[in-house]
Amino acid sequence: MAEAKWKTSGPEIQAVIDGRHADPFKLLGLHQYGKTFIARAFVPGADILSVQALDGTELGALERRHPAGFFEGPVKATKLQPVKFACANGGGRWVTNDAYSLGPVLGPQDDYFMGEGNHFRLYEKLGAHPMRHEGVDGVHFAVWAPNAERVSVVGDFNGWDGRRHVMRKRLEVGVWEIFVPGAEAGHGYKYELLGPGGNLLPLKADPFGFAAELRPNTASKVYDTSTFKWTDGEYLKHRAGGDKRRAPMSVYEVHLGSWRRKEGNRFLTYDELADELVAYAKNMGFTHIELLPVSEHPFDPSWGYQPTGLFAPTSRFGDPAGFARFVNKAHAAGIGVILDWVPAHFPTDEFGLGKFDGTALYEHADPRQGYHPDWNTAIYNFGRREVAAFLLNNALFWLKQYHIDGLRVDAVASMLYLDYSRKEGEWIPNQHGGRENLEAIAFLQRVNHESYGQHPGVVTIAEESTAFPGVSKPTSMNGLGFGFKWNMGFMHDTLKYMGREGIHRRHHHNDLTFGLLYAFSENFVLPLSHDEVVHGKGSLLGKMSGDDWQKFATLRAFYAFMWAYPGKKLLFMGQEFAQWREWNFAQSLDWHLLDGEPHKGMQDLLRDLNHLYARVPALHARDCEPEGFEWLLADEAEASVFAWARHDGEGGDIIVSVSNFTSVPRPDYRLPLPRDGKWKEVLNTDATPYWGSGLGNGGAITADAGPSHNKPASALITLPPLATVYFKKEKNS
Repeated sequence: MAEAKWKTSGPEIQAVIDGRHADPFKLLGLHQYGKTFIARAFVPGADILSVQALDGTELGALERRHPAGFFEGPVKATKLQPVKFACANGGGRWVTNDAYSLGPVLGPQDDYFMGEGNHFRLYEKLGAHPMRHEGVDGVHFAVWAPNAERVSVVGDFNGWDGRRHVMRKRLEVGVWEIFVPGAEAGHGYKYELLGPGGNLLPLKADPFGFAAELRPNTASKVYDTSTFKWTDGEYLKHRAGGDKRRAPMSVYEVHLGSWRRKEGNRFLTYDELADELVAYAKNMGFTHIELLPVSEHPFDPSWGYQPTGLFAPTSRFGDPAGFARFVNKAHAAGIGVILDWVPAHFPTDEFGLGKFDGTALYEHADPRQGYHPDWNTAIYNFGRREVAAFLLNNALFWLKQYHIDGLRVDAVASMLYLDYSRKEGEWIPNQHGGRENLEAIAFLQRVNHESYGQHPGVVTIAEESTAFPGVSKPTSMNGLGFGFKWNMGFMHDTLKYMGREGIHRRHHHNDLTFGLLYAFSENFVLPLSHDEVVHGKGSLLGKMSGDDWQKFATLRAFYAFMWAYPGKKLLFMGQEFAQWREWNFAQSLDWHLLDGEPHKGMQDLLRDLNHLYARVPALHARDCEPEGFEWLLADEAEASVFAWARHDGEGGDIIVSVSNFTSVPRPDYRLPLPRDGKWKEVLNTDATPYWGSGLGNGGAITADAGPSHNKPASALITLPPLATVYFKKEKNS
């Protein structure tokens, strides 16, 4: 008797059992042959298997064709439909839904937009998504791996057996997908791939994984980010309006793992940080908290700058919902949250993106383009539309799903130049023979264009250390489109100056005046960042010259100098109370120092500076525009004195800042002023509550000493040693 045409051949059965069948969806599940319906299943461990409709109707038992668990046979179905299997062996009975009798979740429109690289909700399609599909509860998995011969999802739901859920390949876009009945939120999973030639690759975490196991474990975890409970609607509505260049921005840069720790040196949770960090930042007057990268990363000493899970808030501090609650609570306090974002490079851990499908998929194959010599990492292939779309979607994901207020983009300079940190012969010029990375430039422009276009009110900030033109110019003007750029020159020049002995500063006056020649060439943020207080560089306090009193006095004077300088402000945690030692990521800040008067005085000064900066428009409204700044004393090198006026551009109150960077008090010092009359002394870093000497001007000065330095008025003031003093001229006074 001839074998039935529907019967599967021995070699094809073996291919299923080995997990090497080219297209298991064409074989497994429920299929129609003429008027006959045939069901096939591969259920390792089952001795007996029968088929049921979803409502429990028995459709018939299947023949076990192979002891490894391959079953097939005719069933009493009248149409193609989802089915489930009743299984049994010597150990008991169980029922499992069949993944292969279910249709695909993705559709032709997804293929079209993914193929174009214009899918702006890619994170809603790729990754792992709990859902109900064709009447069955489970999780849809999808991953891009165009050069793999086979992709399976393995996890807690299938015994990590790569033969159980081999995925369907969407040939047009190289995306593999499967809906796995019974999988659910909380399950750990990875992808098992056979690369070109059939090589079994190391298990890969999901590039779009929304949660991850706690290191050192590296699996992705199924998580639904659409269920967060937000109460920040009014905050977001308010955020969408106004020009961020003309709003106060005083940023507290924080590493969540070492801001503060609890008993046993344990991390604070996201909820504890929401209570403690947010309240602290609010009290201190910071407008934003900027977090060192929170995307999942395996190695604590990388501080998050070598991420392996770009879509997953690190599990060190809790689950993704906990991170969402942190952001929500910050918004309730009126504080924005900025994330440090790392699209420049990625680590080569075997479970990550490196050689993801057995080929250089996310990175360049040529090490002259794809290897980063500074960090021993891989460089994204920004010219590949799928890679650019992956990173673009990651930026949009944080802005949409977590209501993030801004992205500070790390290492932008390394993205812009093909020869960055490379010697002659170690890099490949662009199509015009130049050193600019045209693909990375186009990518950054698109990220900024879409971020601002889709999420009005957010900010993007570039860490860019060169003089690349137009970093913060709109893309419509051929700029990169960032809202702001870190002013690395300010940080370098000012700290160099503050480290000099006071007697020598008169020879280096230009260290502080030079930056004002280009202060309005970009929209600048003035950073005193984590990079300046690690790797043997010491703390900011330790960089100041002189004895202990002079160090504290100089740092106080410097902070007030900076808060009056044009540009938004950023200060790394611990520097607001003048931590003595440099930052150590493995332990808490030295909060006990606040028991000492000089440290408490520094903290009080920073609090007062922040509140004054936010309250008085002259100090922030024209941070990025030259009409907000007016030199009063620029050439007092012998005295090491600097003075300028800040204006709000609307004819409102004026702030004058005067700094004396020597230890010599200067009584009866003539200060030119833009208007006559009474000027209130609103801040003096030498005040006794700040641990200063208490020298000042009795609360006010009067400009009645006549013109000076081409200004219409002047006053004789007392200028304390190593101090900065602010005077305010009120609009109607």
